[in-house]
Amino acid sequence: MWVPERGEVIYIQMNPKAGAKEIGDEHPFLVSSASAFNARVGIVIGFPMTHSKMNEDNLFALKIEISKNESAYVLAFQPKSFDWRARGARKHPLGKGHLAILQASHKKLDAICGICG
Repeated sequence: MWVPERGEVIYIQMNPKAGAKEIGDEHPFLVSSASAFNARVGIVIGFPMTHSKMNEDNLFALKIEISKNESAYVLAFQPKSFDWRARGARKHPLGKGHLAILQASHKKLDAICGICG
């Protein structure tokens, strides 16, 4: 049985949302929590991702080059937790192994919240 892993990009349903600044609908999501936690608790913690170009100049969004003509942005300023089973999480084509961008996302979040220092 598949369980999301740290550094994996998955699809997850983010509705319901509130306000204009929260991300909603089904979007890619960069998993921060460990697979053992995800399996045991049924919650996944991580960062939403979007293709919205409005994040191009956002200091707290990290750009990922998907292809020559396509970019995505990890929203390090919007950490989320979701019940991944209830929200129908599924594998994303970007797959696993995005540990460097995850570490950079953690650094951005630390700059906002000071959780590591």
